[in-house]
Formats: sequence, C-alpha cells, structure tokens
Amino acid sequence: MKRKQILIGGVMVVVLGLGIYALVKSHNPASDSDEGAAADNVPSVVTVQLGALKRMTLHRYVTGYGTVEAAPATADQPAAGARLAAPGAGVVARVNVVPGQQVEKGDVLVELNSGTATFAYAQAEAERQKKLYEQQNTSLKNLQDAEAQLAALQVAAPVSGTVTRLTVKPGEAVDVNLPVAEVIDLSRLAVSSEIPAESAAALKIGEEAQISGTGFQPINGQDARSPTATVSFVSKAVDAKNGTIQTWALLPVDSGLRPGQFVQLKIVTAVHTNCLAAPAESVVTDESGKSVIALVNGDEATQTPVQTGLREGGWVEVAGTGLKEGDAVVTVGAYGLPDKTKINVVGSDGSQQK
Repeated sequence: MKRKQILIGGVMVVVLGLGIYALVKSHNPASDSDEGAAADNVPSVVTVQLGALKRMTLHRYVTGYGTVEAAPATADQPAAGARLAAPGAGVVARVNVVPGQQVEKGDVLVELNSGTATFAYAQAEAERQKKLYEQQNTSLKNLQDAEAQLAALQVAAPVSGTVTRLTVKPGEAVDVNLPVAEVIDLSRLAVSSEIPAESAAALKIGEEAQISGTGFQPINGQDARSPTATVSFVSKAVDAKNGTIQTWALLPVDSGLRPGQFVQLKIVTAVHTNCLAAPAESVVTDESGKSVIALVNGDEATQTPVQTGLREGGWVEVAGTGLKEGDAVVTVGAYGLPDKTKINVVGSDGSQQK
C-alpha cells in the first residue's frame, strides 16, 4: 500500500512539472523565435557552374526535309531532267546508251519497232523524203509524215545530261507511256522540300538554305561536303493532306549530291551579327514568367532581367541593362536560384573552382 502511494505521488510530480514548463513556454515564445531567426540569418550557399556572355552571329532557321531532284523549269531554262517514256506500243530494237553515259539533247537513246514499221525503215524513209524535198520532188506533208513516223519509234534525250536510269533491253515489249529512261543534267540539281505552312510567311526567294544529311558523295572529283542552296520557289498553295507547302532550293554546280538523296533543308530567315549571347541553360524564367540570367559578382549571383532573341547551337541572344561580353553567369544551378545568393563555383567535373 505504501509503495502504491509513492508511485502515485511520483506521477503527480511529473505531470505538475510538465504543466509548469508548458505555462512558461506560452508566456515566453521569444526563445523559439530567437532560435529560428538565428537559423534564418545563416546565409545559404548554392553550388553552381558558370559560363560567360559572348559576341557571336546567330541565325533563325525554317527546317524541312526533301529529296534531291533535277532542277525544275524556269522562265529562262527548261527542266534539268526528264523521265522518258515510249511514244507508242512496240518492241525495243536497240538501246544506244548505258547508265552513266553523257548524252546531248536530241540523241536517240532507244529505238523501237512497231507493228507497222521498223525503226530502220522509218529512218531511211525520213532521210529519203528529206532529200526529195530539198530537190522539190515531194511535198512538205510527205516529209512531215515520215518524220512523225520516225519520232514515234524513238526515245530521244530532251536535254543534255547523264543517263541516270535505263529500264529496257532489246527484244522487250513496251507500251505507250511506259518509262524507259531518265536523263538529268547533274550540274543543275535542286532540293524539293515540304515546309510546314505556319513557317511559310518567313520564307523568301533568294534566301540561303543549308543542306545536311548522311552519305554525301563526291561528283566529278569534288570533295564531299555539306553544300549551301538558294531558295528559288515557294508555293502559294497548302497541301491539305499534311499542311505543308512545296519549296525548291537550287544547289550549286558540282554540289556533291545525287538525285534521289534524302536531305535536311535549313533555310536561313534571319541573321544577327555581333549580338550578345548567353549559354542556353543560363536563361531561365522567374516566378513572374520573365526571362532572367544570374550574373555573378564575386561569390554572389544576382538575377538580372533580359530580353531574348535568336537561339542557335546552345546559345541565346540576350539584351539587358549593363550586360557586356565576358560577364560570368550561372549555368548549372540557375533555375530557381534566389536573388542575391551566395554561390560555390565548381567545374564541370565537380571540382571546386577558385
């Protein structure tokens, strides 16, 4: 019984002590606030990496993808190539060329025999009528009929160039409009590309277009390289199927590209020279949605508002009060960085910089 009274007494003492402590704390909160304030006054140090503002030339591009083809016809020149078809049904009598061969405009590539005449007969008859006409022993109509019969039995090159495709052999039957050959002037090539319609307003005839792709091959001994083309045509019509417009970009002579090659087309729509640029990762958005960079002064970084412009190759054009080439800016660690923050600078490998 005495032990029980002792235990009860001990518990009452503990409870009474806790009550007194709580009462004292409620009347004297300054001690907690003083401790919190002391913690708040300890400056935080953020580990970051730095970059620097530079002067450079930046570009704006409109990008598309396309195929290298023979340059299309213009007001001054015919198309640089053509796919040739049989003018009528018949049988291939002779093939006069091989793929890769250079030909001149008017050269006969393929000779045909029809059900009514052979190429040899039609050629001889055209020559005979020509001589007779020169001697005034036949009519112009007879000469024209003979020449038309010969034309119906031959496939001739419409332009000077290279035979890039040949699809028939002697003895094969052909039907009207069946493709038999292709001739392209390889010094006059262009890239046919489809560009998103929303980018069309930025395109202008004569703008530079940078070509990139894989597998560039040298032609005529020229070194393989990525060439620069010139925009020659921008369609006014939008393809309703995919929302794009067609463009043509003329390639330089001996560009190193081949017909049928798939390439990327980057059309330069703006060029800013000697502009001030910041590393892209250093330009971030603050709480108000504005672009800022963290300028470094000693061991402190200060948020500075900037106006942004062109972006290219990991750099962003910036403008702002007091900015100059060589200014150090925070790159890694810039996002969400409080204003006027103490920083600890480390290198890209994690080592501390002094």
